[in-house]
Amino acid sequence: MISKSSLIKTLIVSILLFTTSCKGQTPPGFEKNIDDGEQNSEYVYKSGSINGIGKWYQGREIAHVMGFQGMEWLERPEREKEENVSLLIKNMNIQPKDDIADIGAGSGYHVFKMAPLAKEGTVYAIDIQPEMLQAIETKRKALDLKNIELIQGAEKTTNLPANSVDKILMVDVYHEFSFPVEMLASMKEALRNNGQIYMIEYRLEDSNIPIKTIHKMSEEQTVKEFEANGFVLQENISNLPWQHCMVFVHAPE
Repeated sequence: MISKSSLIKTLIVSILLFTTSCKGQTPPGFEKNIDDGEQNSEYVYKSGSINGIGKWYQGREIAHVMGFQGMEWLERPEREKEENVSLLIKNMNIQPKDDIADIGAGSGYHVFKMAPLAKEGTVYAIDIQPEMLQAIETKRKALDLKNIELIQGAEKTTNLPANSVDKILMVDVYHEFSFPVEMLASMKEALRNNGQIYMIEYRLEDSNIPIKTIHKMSEEQTVKEFEANGFVLQENISNLPWQHCMVFVHAPE
């Protein structure tokens, strides 16, 4: 049971996070400066939420990226109680030889829980912010973990090698991708034939979850976007307190 004080703290920190988000994602006057290629793409540009970038995909506005200034929130002591991260890791059924990518790894909260389980494989910690990767590297050295590899990601690519991973984990990050189509294509290329994507997002269907709407995803919306890019929902494991745990695989050809 989540305490009242924990909920209040989460609400306060969430508000603070969005004042330190990376606002550079949306250039000033972008609506007037989109080239023809962007205008004819799958993305739509229009005004929306103050917490969004004014860019829409499949009817959903994309949110600002959470800046590295929010790293302390990612490591908050009550996170395990709020999100039951241990159960999420159990859901992934990690095997010793699994190669796993944590895309949008942040401070490495999940990376350091997966690495000891995939002890004969590799855990790729991927983030677009160097400050996040530096935090992971500092902890990796302190713990002397040899199976964690850092990758500097980009807005349009994971920078993972082709056919390199068995599992991909994304925790509360997909809704921030400025280029979801390109990122899903990059993941599709990196994922092995029988690989799985574990898509973790706060449930839009539950209004009691104290997170801004733009930072939530519904199962329906997520399935629509993934199916448009060559994936199919294998299962939505509904055992987490606040989040969907949607498992996607390659769509049959």
